[in-house]
Amino acid sequence: MIYMDAAATAPPRQEVLDTITPLLTGEFGNPASHHELGHSARRAVDWATGQVAGLLGVAPDEVLFTSGGTESDNTAIIGTALANPRGRVVVSSAVEHPAVLEACSYLVRIHGFTHRVIPVDHHGTIDLAAAAELIDQDVAVVSVMAVNNEVGTVQPVAEVAALARAAGAVMHCDAVQAAGWMDLAELCAQVDALSISGHKIGALKGSGVLYLSQKVALEPLLHGGGQQRGLRSGTENPAAAVGIARALALCAEQRGQGRGDSYGRYLIERICTELERSHPGSVQLTGAPEQRVGGIVSFVFPRTAGETVLIELERRGVLCSSGSACAAGSTEPSAVLTAMGYPAELAHTAVRLSFTRAAKENEISQVASAVIAAVRSLLG
Repeated sequence: MIYMDAAATAPPRQEVLDTITPLLTGEFGNPASHHELGHSARRAVDWATGQVAGLLGVAPDEVLFTSGGTESDNTAIIGTALANPRGRVVVSSAVEHPAVLEACSYLVRIHGFTHRVIPVDHHGTIDLAAAAELIDQDVAVVSVMAVNNEVGTVQPVAEVAALARAAGAVMHCDAVQAAGWMDLAELCAQVDALSISGHKIGALKGSGVLYLSQKVALEPLLHGGGQQRGLRSGTENPAAAVGIARALALCAEQRGQGRGDSYGRYLIERICTELERSHPGSVQLTGAPEQRVGGIVSFVFPRTAGETVLIELERRGVLCSSGSACAAGSTEPSAVLTAMGYPAELAHTAVRLSFTRAAKENEISQVASAVIAAVRSLLG
């Protein structure tokens, strides 16, 4: 089987597993305990904090370890909105992850905020003119993802951050899908808060990072023992912290190496060219043709059913998905594709291929062949 669903979860890196195994076995202490096992655990967390801070280009006090992207998103959006007395409005794009959209919905339902939504074009790129109209002095928080998790489009975060800064709003960026492909230090320099998920980059599920600028006030969502400067209480997880630090370091080392960035272009060109040649009108690329990361490629296949294509691909040894794993099992069309203007019937035919930089050239070629064969078999 060839695994092409890394945007849902990536396989754990062996280097990460080797690094954290001692912290799961012999060095299992609580970082708050005042004995040698506790001191050892504290040193591990402090090391991970320093590593992540260095990789992100931020201060150690600006790094919080969380349980993943969802907690990081919720903490950044809800926590900063509640701590910001100047505005009762939150702004996001129409194609954010549910962790962002539901956090905004919570602020609306429970705390009386207003949620303004920035529309996107047919490629999933936000409308900057609309953003400029929506981001004003009443806005507390703006949240725009770096890379869309379903179609791979890269958003103009720097431009939106400039609008947020001019309005005095906190700028948050969900960088969960960007972590393996983009320079996170560059992103952190543009925003006030940034979310990372460990299991998308080869660390453990249940691990995450939130960069939070020291200039930004936060109302904690978790209360208890006051760990992590009182901003995120709960016993720290040394293995999770060290694992995500190690994974981020490997991502930084591998960025620009190998041909990972070109594999997405290869899949797009070969699948579109060969299907159009044999069955005109049978395939459409979703997402921006150029402003995209290499590791997420999404298509819609008119006159097919996406689930049927997935079954055909699995029969041919390729595991992939129709979109966000967080919407798996839903009978509704993709909210992302709907926001991009795709009719429900066409959105239901979506297939997403996603992979890490560890993907091999021969595997990518086999995947392209499998997609072409699967679609052709369904169209006759």
